[in-house]
Amino acid sequence: MAKLESKFGQGILDDAFANLFDGVHGLQTFETELVQVNEHQAPIINKTNFTEPPKQRVEVPSNPCDGAPYPSAATKRAASCKLSKGNCYKLQERFLNIQAGMQDERDQLQDDIAQMEAFCDETRTTLETEISDAESMLSEAQTKLGKATEDVNNAMETARQTASLNADLDAKLKDEMKKCNDKYIGYEGEICALKKIRGELYKLKGGGHSAFFQDCEVSKWEPEECTVACAGGTQVITRKVLAGAKDGAECLGLEAIRSCNNQPCPVDCKLSAWSGWSKCSAECGGGLMQRLKEVKQAMKYKGVGCGKTKEAKQCNDQACEKDCELGDWTAWSECSKDCDGGTQKRQKFVKHAVEGEGSCPDQWAVERLEYKKCNQFGCPVAELNEPMLCNNSVDVVLLIDGSGSLGRRGWKAEQKMAEMFVDAFQTGGSESRANMAVILYSGPRTWSGVWKCTGKDTSGVDMERTCGIKTVTHFMHDMKAVHDKIAALNWPSGSTLTSLALMKAKAELSLGRKDAKSIVVVITDGRPLSFRNTGVAARQLRKTARLVWVPVTAYAPLKSIKSWATRRWEENVVQVETFDELQDSSVVTQVIADICPKPAPEEDKWGYAHWR
Repeated sequence: MAKLESKFGQGILDDAFANLFDGVHGLQTFETELVQVNEHQAPIINKTNFTEPPKQRVEVPSNPCDGAPYPSAATKRAASCKLSKGNCYKLQERFLNIQAGMQDERDQLQDDIAQMEAFCDETRTTLETEISDAESMLSEAQTKLGKATEDVNNAMETARQTASLNADLDAKLKDEMKKCNDKYIGYEGEICALKKIRGELYKLKGGGHSAFFQDCEVSKWEPEECTVACAGGTQVITRKVLAGAKDGAECLGLEAIRSCNNQPCPVDCKLSAWSGWSKCSAECGGGLMQRLKEVKQAMKYKGVGCGKTKEAKQCNDQACEKDCELGDWTAWSECSKDCDGGTQKRQKFVKHAVEGEGSCPDQWAVERLEYKKCNQFGCPVAELNEPMLCNNSVDVVLLIDGSGSLGRRGWKAEQKMAEMFVDAFQTGGSESRANMAVILYSGPRTWSGVWKCTGKDTSGVDMERTCGIKTVTHFMHDMKAVHDKIAALNWPSGSTLTSLALMKAKAELSLGRKDAKSIVVVITDGRPLSFRNTGVAARQLRKTARLVWVPVTAYAPLKSIKSWATRRWEENVVQVETFDELQDSSVVTQVIADICPKPAPEEDKWGYAHWR
């Protein structure tokens, strides 16, 4: 044992053997009988008390009993030393408990590993999905970047070519303007020279001419309205005579036609109707909803612009983190027990669910569930040493612990308590309104036997002979017959396969009545072989029945039993300190008070309330 490296295993060892050193007589945990037998001597019984370490003894030569009292030399050859049967089964059960506890820890660790692996797989899948999405987005962005780069390069080339063309055209424009200006100046000079030549010629001609000439002078061209607003039309242009001709040049044409509005006609923007509003961008904390108009025809040539093509509005302005809203307190319920101290409860239900990362108390929190004491008085009994009776229509499965850790005195006490419990339902004759089934449970004394009953393949296993799970009786109304069957039981003194017993009770409930409440009462003196399997079986059983525990002795694992019992555990766990106390009728009265309250009144066809 000292070589155990597991702290958990060392803890199980300490728990399993902690009560061995409190003395054999008080706890009945370990008995060793060392007997020396011959024809003249009565057996000598050596009972070891472990309250203090054994003292060093002087070794007696040739003494097979190593330090035990030894008779005279005459009986030396006839004497023998042996370990009687005693209570070795108690040690066997403790070692089975140690092994089962370590198996529970191994199974729990395997579950934790499986959960961690599932979490890791889920996290890995999530991350891989995010990576894949990011890679897809990167690929799409790179494609868009390549297209945009190509467009930029094409635009730059177009701009270069346009700039080159613009430079050429600008140079040609400047050259043409210079030529035109030079010609205009030349023409002006020629006109002036011609006028002077004309005067000189008339002077040479003679005839008394004054050499004064008045050429026709006209105004600038004034355009009339163009025939079309765009795409090329015609326009009449006119000018007026400012000064008439006198011996000078006559007026040229005063009216002409030219083309006008040669620019393309403007194209107005055309839009589709508004689309529906998009989903809000945030579920809370303020988001945006958008709707769009699709551009069917872009504006060209100074047409009418498109105007607004999208609209947005705020949405989901409520806070992201909102606690749930609870309703009002319900009315106080009926008292859970008619006597021996019960409780009333009231509760609040969720009016509006929690939002975002808000919080909400669970159904067992004090903010939603309140209890108060009621009927704080003792239960009435017909006789001082008899339990309170129950006349309700209930289906009860009684589980009786037959493990070796009980000891013979504990088994007798448990057997007597079970008989009193059955008698409490005999309210008039042998037939009772209640249905009673009884299961005796213990377990194998070896680990190979335990593995047969709880391993991977349990087909063909004899539940009674191999696993120690015995159905004493199925549901029946004859409580006297049930009493007699319990009284005839023998103590199996095996291990404690509580989980199998609970599942056996669950199967038994299928034979119960649909209109009757189902109750399972478990009597046990301590720890089951497997805490883990017992917890799983208890959760399964609580779905179909109320689960009540009667743990005996101070070594019972109360913390675990409270978690296995139906809520509230205060009314489903009846703790008993000793086996002597278990035989007291008050224990049965307390159990009956818990499971058998007076039925609620119901109205008959005339509308009057009565009690069932």
